[in-house]
Amino acid sequence: MKTERSDSKRYENNERDAYKARSDTKLPQTRRCAFFNATLCSGNDCKQEEECKAGDYSSDKMTLCYALWQNDTQLTIKLKGCWVGPISDCFHQTRCVEKRKDPAAKLFYCCCAGDMCNEQQFHVPEIPVTTTNITPSTQPTATSPPYSVSIIVFTLLPLLLLTLLLIVAYWFYRYRKMAHFNEVPTREECLSICEYQKPFVPIKPIQLIEVKAKGRFGAVWKARIGDSNKEEDQLVAVKIFPRQDKNSWATEVEVYQLTKMRHENILTYLGAEERENMLPYNAEYWLITEYHENGSLSDYLKSHLVTYLQLLKISEGIARGLTFLHEEICANKPAIAHRDFKSKNVLLREDLTPCIGDFGLALIFYPGRSFCDTLGQVGTRRYMAPEVLEGAINFSRDSLLRIDMYALGLVLWELLSRCSNQDGPVGNYMLPFEEEVGPHPSLEDMQEVVCQQKKRPEIKKSWKETIHLRLIVDTIEECWDQDAEARLTASCVEERISCHRSYTFS
Repeated sequence: MKTERSDSKRYENNERDAYKARSDTKLPQTRRCAFFNATLCSGNDCKQEEECKAGDYSSDKMTLCYALWQNDTQLTIKLKGCWVGPISDCFHQTRCVEKRKDPAAKLFYCCCAGDMCNEQQFHVPEIPVTTTNITPSTQPTATSPPYSVSIIVFTLLPLLLLTLLLIVAYWFYRYRKMAHFNEVPTREECLSICEYQKPFVPIKPIQLIEVKAKGRFGAVWKARIGDSNKEEDQLVAVKIFPRQDKNSWATEVEVYQLTKMRHENILTYLGAEERENMLPYNAEYWLITEYHENGSLSDYLKSHLVTYLQLLKISEGIARGLTFLHEEICANKPAIAHRDFKSKNVLLREDLTPCIGDFGLALIFYPGRSFCDTLGQVGTRRYMAPEVLEGAINFSRDSLLRIDMYALGLVLWELLSRCSNQDGPVGNYMLPFEEEVGPHPSLEDMQEVVCQQKKRPEIKKSWKETIHLRLIVDTIEECWDQDAEARLTASCVEERISCHRSYTFS
């Protein structure tokens, strides 16, 4: 049981301490006191004072005044007058302050020293003493949880730390291995990168001569810079995009205008311009590059065989060009995925040095910037990798670069199929999978052959049995592996062929 002390008790203790402090102080003498007796007095018919009798009292007693009253609903005086007793019985020495009380009758008493000091009496209010019984509880309460807080904290804290560690590790992995991207912007936002750069406009007029090729994004013209037929006038190739293919034109211009983009095995860019053809809504977009009479690798192989040394030279140049595209040159050139790599997009210079062009579907991996195109099934169907045909692309830099490597395997197969240094007759030029799906395969045809049957263009037995062709065969098979992560990188192909070529010449 717990008991609270009342304010009146504290007050009494304070007064007693004060009395002890004043014990040596001389108290006033009491000669008269206020008088009242409820039994004897009636109304005002009663004397108001009482003369106190003097006497020889003991040292601990003296003449005092007192008062006794009752307090129910109102204060009623019962007795007042003179009294002989010890001053220690009085709660206060010079003021009549209530001390004794009878709880049943509600009587209050006070005494004091000094003439008429009991004329007014003072009551110290009594604060009821409250008690609180504490009984054991069999039910858990909100302030007394059934389990210790410390146990809960020490249980959850390791779990929270482990979760945080896993989140940080996953974020770091994504950043290092899978090219961390934020929100994917719209294509129009990405085109602004190119449009902020002023396109090159040739100083001299361009004279179109003849159409050399037609493709998905327009026609390629043989053209001449200048308005005459002089020999010194430069021949150029002009790729003309219709208005609806402006995005592809803008992508190519963006790629070519990258810093440090010039390379021996990349088609040389000369300029670009927009031509309105009299009416704005009928605008054409021109891309001007160097002109190469040999045309594309595909066109060349249709009418020419290649020797083994030419095969190595062309293969090494293509691999070097792809390596340049795929690699990021710090603070100079970001990595680039071609996404439509094929023999039609490899041009041959006069000395058969290959150069890669046609970047209308390319993706540029700017550091810290989202790439713009998340379309999965892009490119030419017969050159699409299994993951592209199945629509199961992981849109990370490494995954998109491996798609180019699958197509490189097919292009190397085309070269090998037209190599004159092999046992037996050389067959007519054929596109990859042309024997299996014909010249114009559908997406379903390619899915059936490549993904379900897991077929690849035929590798002749004689190629595998010829020592100097065996390296090319192994490289081709490692490039077009069904498992994208098992494919060779462009730099690995370049290094392998370069070493073999050096050995052949030595």
